[in-house]
Amino acid sequence: MTVDLEHLRQWVGASEARDDCLAPFPATAMAATLDRDDPPFVEGSLLPPLWHWLYFLPVHKRSDSGHDGHAALGGFLPPVPLPRRMWAGGRLRFRAPLRIGQALRKTSTVMSVDHKAGRSGDLVFVTVRHQIHAGEALCLEEEHDIVYRAAADPAAPVAIGPQAPAESRFSRAVQPDPVLLFRYSALTFNGHRIHYDQPFCTGTEGYPGLVVHGPLLATLMTEVLCDNAPDLTLTDFDFRALAPVFHTDAFSAHAHPEGDGRGWRLWIHKADGTMAMSATAQTSPKDRP
Repeated sequence: MTVDLEHLRQWVGASEARDDCLAPFPATAMAATLDRDDPPFVEGSLLPPLWHWLYFLPVHKRSDSGHDGHAALGGFLPPVPLPRRMWAGGRLRFRAPLRIGQALRKTSTVMSVDHKAGRSGDLVFVTVRHQIHAGEALCLEEEHDIVYRAAADPAAPVAIGPQAPAESRFSRAVQPDPVLLFRYSALTFNGHRIHYDQPFCTGTEGYPGLVVHGPLLATLMTEVLCDNAPDLTLTDFDFRALAPVFHTDAFSAHAHPEGDGRGWRLWIHKADGTMAMSATAQTSPKDRP
């Protein structure tokens, strides 16, 4: 399959905007999905970091889906002629708190399209910048990296991440299951079949099990930090996916301070000792009322 990079780069600069009001139900349902004991979210409740991914959701008809459940190629994102699309990582800057009941606008812009040749074939990386505003005030800025890959080779080995650090200040064990993955897919209106359709995942994609969402793993890392360091506010969060996690994999989320204690290193530690996702975070002391 030929990748016409010059054609795909015509999408650089493409932009779209979505308006949304932060309704309480998605946040309350997310808390239940993560087995949290939070009281129900109401107007004015603070939205936890990365839970904005429950809002501003693109909606397409089922008949407009591709073979994998994603929206068919083209439209806002460039029509990359590679069948597998994954969330590779991102960089977030939290400028102002998001609260339930806010009316917000999210503007998305394609920033770059790049091609690389990997061990498994062609890779195309698309970076999209998202900005969330409340009126004229910028609340959150995010760069989202998407990677497109060639069709799965069932004989190819699954990627293995680097060895995970041996110690951390905070950690939390997680045992994923199909219910967790299904709920998160529903809350984010994510039709990608690798997260809930096991015959497709194992037979077509060649994975040993359902794939845990990259954004869910990132969210679990911020949870372990924010829950254990409640006097800190997350200001910056950069993360990168290193290897897949499957619903049969027990794993743990970790956070460890660096430098002056405002910087943190975070990671997802698989049971085999490898790291599936890594991240860095910056924090500041939480404002007191």
